[in-house]
This record gives sequence, structure tokens and C-alpha cells, in this order.
Amino acid sequence: MLYPSIDKILHQVGSKYLLVNVVAKRSKEMRETGHMQMPENEYKSKTTIGKSLEEIANNTVKIYEKEE
Repeated sequence: MLYPSIDKILHQVGSKYLLVNVVAKRSKEMRETGHMQMPENEYKSKTTIGKSLEEIANNTVKIYEKEE
């Protein structure tokens, strides 16, 4: 089974499309800046995509939707 569970994350995010966009942006930010929200040894994943999913699952990355 994959970690973190997509079902758990979708309760926090709301839609798969928003999740994909947020994970892609956070992953790119991690690659470009090297900034991680958690200590390196706390991540289970080795890829930036997996790490960004873990950050969302642990509520270390907050998602705010724009109001129009």
C-alpha cells in the first residue's frame, strides 16, 4: 500500500485535481529551493512528489483556495 493514503489526503484537499496541482507546485518548489517542511529523516518517501504528499498528509502544508 502506498503512503500516505490518497483517501486521507482527499479529505483535507477536497478534489483530485487540486491535489495534483498542489503536489506538483510543492514538489517543484522543493527541487528548486531544497526547503523541506519536516526534518529529512522523518520522510518515508525518497522523491519530492512523495515528500510533498507526506507534508499535505501531516498538515505541514496548508491549502487555501482563492475566492472569486
